[in-house]
Amino acid sequence: MRMRKKKNLLPRMERCAACRVQDGFALKGRWREELMPAAAELRLELGCGKGRFTAETAQQNPDILFIAIEKVPDALVVAMERAMAMELKNVFFVVGDAALLPDYFAPGEVDLIYINFCDPWPHNRQAKRRLTHRGFLATYRQVLRPGGQIHFKTDNQPLFQFSVLEFPAAGYQLSEVTRDLHANGPQGVMTDYEAKFYASGLPINRCVGTMAERAPEEAPPAP
Repeated sequence: MRMRKKKNLLPRMERCAACRVQDGFALKGRWREELMPAAAELRLELGCGKGRFTAETAQQNPDILFIAIEKVPDALVVAMERAMAMELKNVFFVVGDAALLPDYFAPGEVDLIYINFCDPWPHNRQAKRRLTHRGFLATYRQVLRPGGQIHFKTDNQPLFQFSVLEFPAAGYQLSEVTRDLHANGPQGVMTDYEAKFYASGLPINRCVGTMAERAPEEAPPAP
C-alpha cells in the first residue's frame, strides 16, 4: 500500500531530531558508544512503518537500544512522533535501506533483527527483493553476532512458506514456527497492521531464525 504524503513533512522531521540519526554510516561500529553506552543489546527493525511495534517494544525493554530503519519518510515521521510522545530514550530512527546494513553496522554489532509484515513481492521474478530471500539473509549474517536472531512475522502465507525454506538454506536454525500466532489470544507487541489483521481473524505467521556458526557452503537456488 502506497503511503500518503504527509503535510509539513520536513518541519515535522526536524521536530523529531532528538530520535533521528542523520548519518547512519558514520556510526558504524559505534552505535552503542554514541547513543546508549549502557545498552544490554542492540536490536534492529527493518521497515518500521508507523512505529507501533518499535515504540511499544522499546518501552518494554528500556535497557536495550533499538534502531528502526525505514525507506519511506512519510511513514518514518509518524513513528518518530510516536516515540517522542512516549518520551522514549532508547529508540532511534534512520531513513535507509536493508540492503546497506553492512555499511551501517560492524560485524557482530547487532543482536537481533525484527522483520514485520514486509512487502511479499509475490511474483517469482521478484523473489530476490523479499527481505527473507537468502541474499538478504546472507547480508544480515554480516552484522549479526554469533547466535544472533531474526524474528519474522507476516500475514502472507506464500511468503511464509518461501521464508521457512530460505532461513535454513542461508544458515539459520528455525524455531518458534507457527502459522497462527494469536490462536489463543494476543501474543507480544503487535504492529498497526497486525492489530487490524487480528481483529478481522486473519492468522499471523511467525518464526525465529538463529544464525548458525557457518552458512552452508552451497545452497540450492531459490524457487
